[in-house]
Amino acid sequence: MYFPKVLILNQPFNNVSGGGITLSNLFKGWQKDHLAVACLGTLLNEKTRLDICDQYYQLGEKEHIWKFPLSLMKRKYPSGPIKINKEKKKVQTIQKSPLRVKLLKEYINPALNWMGVADWASTIQLSAELKEWLDEYNPDVIYAQAQRREAIIFCSLVQRYLNKPMVFHMMDDWLEVLPEYGLFGRYWYKIVDHEFREMLSTCTRHFSISEPMAEVYHKRYGYSFSTYHNPIELDFWSKSQRKNYEFGDAIRILYAGRMGLGIESSLETMAKCLEEINKETSNSIELVLQVGQKPDWINKYNCVSHRGFVPYEELPNRFSEADILFLPYDFTPSANAFIKYSMPTKASEYMICGTPVLIFAPEDTALVAYAKAYQWAQVVTKNEVQALKESLLELINRKSLRESISKAAITIAEERHDAVKVRKQFREELTELVKKKNQLKPS
Repeated sequence: MYFPKVLILNQPFNNVSGGGITLSNLFKGWQKDHLAVACLGTLLNEKTRLDICDQYYQLGEKEHIWKFPLSLMKRKYPSGPIKINKEKKKVQTIQKSPLRVKLLKEYINPALNWMGVADWASTIQLSAELKEWLDEYNPDVIYAQAQRREAIIFCSLVQRYLNKPMVFHMMDDWLEVLPEYGLFGRYWYKIVDHEFREMLSTCTRHFSISEPMAEVYHKRYGYSFSTYHNPIELDFWSKSQRKNYEFGDAIRILYAGRMGLGIESSLETMAKCLEEINKETSNSIELVLQVGQKPDWINKYNCVSHRGFVPYEELPNRFSEADILFLPYDFTPSANAFIKYSMPTKASEYMICGTPVLIFAPEDTALVAYAKAYQWAQVVTKNEVQALKESLLELINRKSLRESISKAAITIAEERHDAVKVRKQFREELTELVKKKNQLKPS
């Protein structure tokens, strides 16, 4: 089987971020020496996976240049191939000053965003060392993700230097949020939008994370986008697949994932909903938050408990053990613009587990459209306790509904998100680019 040599830009392999998980699942099984990653040092840590790829170039102080006076405050990462702790088989990370991290996270970075100068504060360039590394690796094709301006610029610089076919994969519609960022948000939006369109023009293929994104981006940017959402290992995720749709005396609703102000608000709406239901009925319903840090507001509710992150290998069991899997979105306008065309990484993971899924998200999101089109989840689109309460009670009181949406979810996951099928299509698309490139070479 042929595997092109792929250079991946701006996203390391990991089991933590949506981009890293999707990347890992798309490239799993690839020839290891045919994969290499170039990304910022801030993205590389002990969670970076080395089992799929162990060739990483860290963009450091020779490539990522901070402007004065931020150059005095921002951490300087060394440039070059990463060092690997052979004993622990993990990326060797540099020690960070807690005070510096606190200042940057709580004061400096928010100030840069408020002033709207975050996109001005640093630039990216190809150093002599990076060019030498790129030449030595000599990829057949470039695969790129980007979540900010400097990442877009980096994609264009690398593609023009190597002159190799490039595929760009969009995860979130983050550009549409830029006008709301700070005093100069609209000014920077025009600049970044122009640079993004220029970068897209250098790509041979364009990938989206959802079909609605592909449709909108075709109209907005004029390119056809293939859709690649997070594929799943059916054997791994269905090993403890739920088959019983009865509920016991106590009902557990599980949320597993990231936290943010908007998500926390939606989770607290569910907490309020459960408080009312538990008071009014004989039900005993608990919301379990499988998240990193316990939110402060949890203590106000008897129906909410906290569970820290669990190892990735345990997730199928945890998802199948729950009675309902909760998938909430942020309802704020800025967040809605950001995630409108996104698809949560865990959506396909939730679907295959056989546990009924309850979605709480704005009507115009790709997630809601997908769930309604294939009827694989119970959906609530009004950001109201009463609406959530009515929909949840329907799910609790109707076993037939739980069974029908769960079986539909399993079917769709098997048909559309099977990693074996998706990887084959993905590899064939990248291989085709190399074949076309070779055909164009002068004989």
